[in-house]
Amino acid sequence: MGKFETGDVEEEKDQPEPALPDLSQFLLMNDMNPEPAKLRLIGLYGEVNEDRAAETTFSLMALKVMGKREELVNPDDLESKETKTTYDPIDFVVSTWGGSAADMFSIYDTMRVVREDVEICTTGLGKVMSAGVLLLAAGTKGKRKIGENCRLMLHVVTSGQHGNLTDLENEMAEAQWTQDRLIHCLSKESNMTKKYIKKLLDKRMNVYLTAEEAVDLGIADEII
Repeated sequence: MGKFETGDVEEEKDQPEPALPDLSQFLLMNDMNPEPAKLRLIGLYGEVNEDRAAETTFSLMALKVMGKREELVNPDDLESKETKTTYDPIDFVVSTWGGSAADMFSIYDTMRVVREDVEICTTGLGKVMSAGVLLLAAGTKGKRKIGENCRLMLHVVTSGQHGNLTDLENEMAEAQWTQDRLIHCLSKESNMTKKYIKKLLDKRMNVYLTAEEAVDLGIADEII
């Protein structure tokens, strides 16, 4: 047993030191194949209702947190440790016939808060109608796109209430408040004045717009 151990040690001494692996090719391949970009896309496709509003609002808030990064203010200065917070943009696709005004406002207010730090790139496809128009317009200015064949539609707020006269008057007042807020918010997000929007809605019928008209009115920035 002793001889076996001694001979084993001597054999190891006679062997040359193993060469270190050449990592240059691996590093070169790594540079040529950077990490793929993360998908940061949400969509509102269909009716604006409570379920879709919940998905959209929580997704916007979650993507904001997940896209947060700390970067050096001056990466060329090796001694500087000063950092800044940046956020990756969010893509938001809208294609809807419209729906609940209350759920529309919940998404809109979430977008307003999130876009203070994060670019929200909205894209309107197919149909962007009623409640969807404000959501398309609420994207970051310069980052709002619309499909060439997309149709937009605006109309007055509708209320399907019934009951005694007092109840109806109360509900009509609430519907008027909703319409006033919609006009106020849409005028802030587009090139349209409140007076212009009211004039459109005073027609008491659905007002259809082309993609070109949407860009002219400042609802979108670019046709795709």
